[in-house]
Amino acid sequence: MTLRDAQGLVLTAASAEAVAAFDATVAAYLRYRLDASTHLKALLAADPECGMAQVLAGSFAMLAYNSAQLDRARAAQARALAATERATPRERMHAAALGHWVAGALDRALATWEEILAEHPHDILAFRLHHFNAFWLGAPERMLGVVERVLPRWSAALPGYGAVLACRSFANEECGNYLIAEAAGRAAIELDRGDLWAAHAVAHTFEMQGRRGEGVAWTEALEPHWEGGNNLKHHLWWHRAMFHMERREWDAVLDLYDRRFRDLSSPVTQMQPDLYIDVQNAASMLFRLELRGVPVGGRWAELADKAEARIGDCLSAFTLPHWMMALAATGRFQAAARMLDAMREFVATAGGTVAAVVRDAAIPVCEAVLAHRRGDFAGAVAAMRPALGIMHRMGGSHAQQDVLEQLFLDAAVKAGLVADARMLLERVAGRHPVPPERRVGYAEAARSVAH
Repeated sequence: MTLRDAQGLVLTAASAEAVAAFDATVAAYLRYRLDASTHLKALLAADPECGMAQVLAGSFAMLAYNSAQLDRARAAQARALAATERATPRERMHAAALGHWVAGALDRALATWEEILAEHPHDILAFRLHHFNAFWLGAPERMLGVVERVLPRWSAALPGYGAVLACRSFANEECGNYLIAEAAGRAAIELDRGDLWAAHAVAHTFEMQGRRGEGVAWTEALEPHWEGGNNLKHHLWWHRAMFHMERREWDAVLDLYDRRFRDLSSPVTQMQPDLYIDVQNAASMLFRLELRGVPVGGRWAELADKAEARIGDCLSAFTLPHWMMALAATGRFQAAARMLDAMREFVATAGGTVAAVVRDAAIPVCEAVLAHRRGDFAGAVAAMRPALGIMHRMGGSHAQQDVLEQLFLDAAVKAGLVADARMLLERVAGRHPVPPERRVGYAEAARSVAH
């Protein structure tokens, strides 16, 4: 009997029970639900020899962006290779893509997922893993290209269609196509009000268009549907705090920090207390608040503790400046120096796609973070200036990269480097629909360096 997954693709598995567990795991992953790992355990119990089960196990390990998970991912990939020897070519390509990912050859992984999708546009796992990795390589045009190529082959009759629409929304938002982005995201929410990625994509659209009141209302209205969600809930609460920040509602921002996206007592936080996206949320928000002169108390300390423990882990290039923010903010300059040394060692020994990004973007930006905190504002500008045009390659959205642009602008203004400040303002004005004069992180600087 030929077994097929929810999207109609042949799945080499031992039983219908294993296929059902595979579909449940993928569905939970697409919806950003915590029980994805529970479904994966059921899948592995039902059929440990299923090659796609091992692909999922390795992929989930890689999604954590934590080098401590690499051995687990390598072992799963080796099992996937062995298990897919007699499987379909598509399944063998999944095992190969995972191998490229584990090895740090992310360009080859993206190309392999694109090859799978060219022949199997309904392969929702290849689609979603490509979307994730293209985003964290700062390649929204690849996200958009894939989603627009596969979309004509999809319909609401296929499970996972909402996830495709959600990815279409986010890819278009990052490429500046806000009308398409909002429409696609709202269509996905109509299918599933608990679709966290669609909610997130539309929140980004509101952010880029300066629709702050709508952004707060959007996230508040959808929050009751986020039960069982994973850390993406935290990121949505971070977005809500960003809307409040633009309205200079500092107390609301800090309340969301403590009770929502950095609630250290939350079971979700306790499961992964140093998850990359949570660290980015927290550090970037504290940094923004301090730039506006808002006291943040002792909130940096727990982040700095976690930063010290992760020195040498360079899998997530965009997280590195956020770790550095925490070390510098707490005066842990020896640890900051060790972190820079570890990043240089990673560049010298790791190879692969990410090492080049760390070399060209993450190291100079981290050096700028450190110099800025020490009051060497001219040094921060000098360190960061060569990376401005390529720091998008670290990944992160326009809304997330914004904190690095604010860092450069603040350093340039405080160093009296008017030309650099004007250059940065012109860069953000050309990319962001809302003029600097109407954005809290830029308005004061725009007035101070006006002709």
